[in-house]
Amino acid sequence: MVLGQEYEIASWFIIHFTENNGMAFGMEFGGNWGKYALSIFRILAIGGIIYYLRELIQKNMKPVVITAFSLILAGAIGNVLDSAFYGLLFSESYGEVARFLPSEGGYAGFLQGRVVDMFYFPLYADYLPEWIPFKGGDYFVFFRPVFNVADTAISVGVGLLILFQKSAFGNK
Repeated sequence: MVLGQEYEIASWFIIHFTENNGMAFGMEFGGNWGKYALSIFRILAIGGIIYYLRELIQKNMKPVVITAFSLILAGAIGNVLDSAFYGLLFSESYGEVARFLPSEGGYAGFLQGRVVDMFYFPLYADYLPEWIPFKGGDYFVFFRPVFNVADTAISVGVGLLILFQKSAFGNK
């Protein structure tokens, strides 16, 4: 797909090809050096999650806790791999379909690639009623972020921890 291209599966589910250059919601952090710092932080966080997950398994924690941290770990690894290697393996996607292993090399160096996002769920896209303070009459899209499978794994893992925190971490 070309950057920005999309396929409407349903009015509320669109496959939209975009590349995220930074953190969540497309935020960036200090150019190339910021990207390296973010990548190093992510790799250290993955190491910490692996260590903590190992501790949880050894303590025979409830399956929901182990599942939640496993999902968070899988998502984090997926996003780091995308950021680390996508730029090395593919050409730019601006105005053309990215080529795999182009002869001139990829568009970015190690840990400098962008993360591919593709799921877009505009569950509500319309003008807000006039009676809503400050935003009434404005066009509004509920759930505007475009995300990927790794982001979903992280979100589901965090959601499980929030939903089951009392039963998972409560006193035995």
